[in-house]
Amino acid sequence: MLLMLDDTLLVWRFNRGDSGALCRIYEKYRACLLKVAAALLNDRSAVEDVLHDVFVDFAQTTGQFRLQGSLKGYLSICVANRARDRNRSMQRRSSAGLEEAVSHPAGSDGPEHTAMTRELVMKMGAAMALLPHEEQEIIILHLQSKLPFREIAELKEISINTAMSRYRYGLEKIRSALDGELEP
Repeated sequence: MLLMLDDTLLVWRFNRGDSGALCRIYEKYRACLLKVAAALLNDRSAVEDVLHDVFVDFAQTTGQFRLQGSLKGYLSICVANRARDRNRSMQRRSSAGLEEAVSHPAGSDGPEHTAMTRELVMKMGAAMALLPHEEQEIIILHLQSKLPFREIAELKEISINTAMSRYRYGLEKIRSALDGELEP
């Protein structure tokens, strides 16, 4: 009961702009939240980053935050959600690079194959960098996030034809860059 009163008072002070209250909340729950992040993250170096991001987001709620339940529980859920998002993001990035390598027979994995794969990844990155932001975004949303063009169009508030055209033009530019027709 005393813990809940302490948290209620800290939130009240936090909502009135008391930076000391935010520091106290951080100090009070830091160790517990780091354990939550460490248990959920595949990347141990990201544990502090997740905690930092959660507290930056939390600090932006000054004057608006309403505590329902325990503050420790709320912050733990925020850390867990952020850690899961980071894991998903890292899995998408790593699986994108692995899709090409996985499609080849196991016998072709040698030093030459590894060098060629790295070179292709670098060329793809350079080709993507040449694209306008709008085309990059459509390609990533469609290929990485597996979003259909209709949903991309709705999210971006453009027509489905525009989304499909940006995708097609972007892929054509990437093909040109990879074929050596376009100088990076």
